[in-house]
Amino acid sequence: MRLLLDTHVAFWAIAKNARLPESVRGLIADQENTIVVSAVSVWEIAIKHALSRTGVGEMPISGAQALEHFRQAGFEFLSVSVEHGAAVERLPRLHADPFDRLLIAQALSEPMRLVTHDAQIAAYSDSVIYF
Repeated sequence: MRLLLDTHVAFWAIAKNARLPESVRGLIADQENTIVVSAVSVWEIAIKHALSRTGVGEMPISGAQALEHFRQAGFEFLSVSVEHGAAVERLPRLHADPFDRLLIAQALSEPMRLVTHDAQIAAYSDSVIYF
């Protein structure tokens, strides 16, 4: 199964954060699954890290550091295509966050299962893995 991790899940996975339940850790560790991180998530981490330096955000690692951790974890990467960008406009307005909307569009377009802890994201499709 191809699993696209949303930004929080991807970060929690490399940080070994306790908010990531064992069931999701098992999905990520399962060699039968392909774990994918989007360029969108690296971009979001980079922006939030830059804001953290100004006292606004709470992202302890940079986009470059996250990218290296994702590589070391063996995750695959998904670039943003023009088709992904266009797919955003077909989504119902259930979620306003542009990063999340693009992740949803990518997951539905590819297709792959999006893993999230965000109930608003889960409302888009029964293919979303929500915890």
